[in-house]
Amino acid sequence: MTLPSQPIDNLPNLDEEQFRTIDPEALFQPPLSTHPPRILMLYGSLRERSYSRLATEEAARILRRLGAEVRIFDPSGLPLPDATSADHPKIKELRDLSMWSEGQVWCSPERHGSMTGIMKAQIDWLPLSLGGVRPTQGRTLAVMQVCGGSQSFNAVNQLRVLGRWMRMVTIPNQSSVAKAFNEFDAEGRMKPSPYYNRIVDVMEELMKFTLLLRDRTEYLTDRYSERVESAEEVSKRVNQRSL
Repeated sequence: MTLPSQPIDNLPNLDEEQFRTIDPEALFQPPLSTHPPRILMLYGSLRERSYSRLATEEAARILRRLGAEVRIFDPSGLPLPDATSADHPKIKELRDLSMWSEGQVWCSPERHGSMTGIMKAQIDWLPLSLGGVRPTQGRTLAVMQVCGGSQSFNAVNQLRVLGRWMRMVTIPNQSSVAKAFNEFDAEGRMKPSPYYNRIVDVMEELMKFTLLLRDRTEYLTDRYSERVESAEEVSKRVNQRSL
């Protein structure tokens, strides 16, 4: 039995009203922002001499030299996820900073082969959507970790998974500082080393990706499935009003 042939471009399941071809102008000629790139930095330890905080502060200095506006969130006092309502001042501060940001840096110690609970709690308090707006979607992300022993990549690998889950654009480069207790002086400044050079690399790359993507974020994250869903919801509301 021979089945009737169909044109190769026949797409009967496609919603033609919501399907759009690629717009080169939106990709290559968007209106460009003139303000400094806005970078939020999160770290994952509350110790008085926190090496993830020291590495974050060192990275922040590099970002400022590159022209970014940087804000570092202090996780002290942040409640455990679901332990209180989202109107807690620390939670509101974190969410407002995420909305403000165009790029982020997450830096965690590796503890028991994983990121710390403090690091995860901060990410868990960032919802996928907030009042119809996603506070992380389309933002660039750089991931870093500090190690108490030999170099490892468990924490940065986990942070990459979370970045993808939060719909962020995680840059290819990353930093893992081995034996972090040897890499900072008494004043908390990072010593010259290949580890320091890698952090410079990562911040430089983050800036490039942020400048490249920030004015295209809305277009890059516009999804066919969400346009279809939104159109269906509008149709339902209109039909309900006509009853």
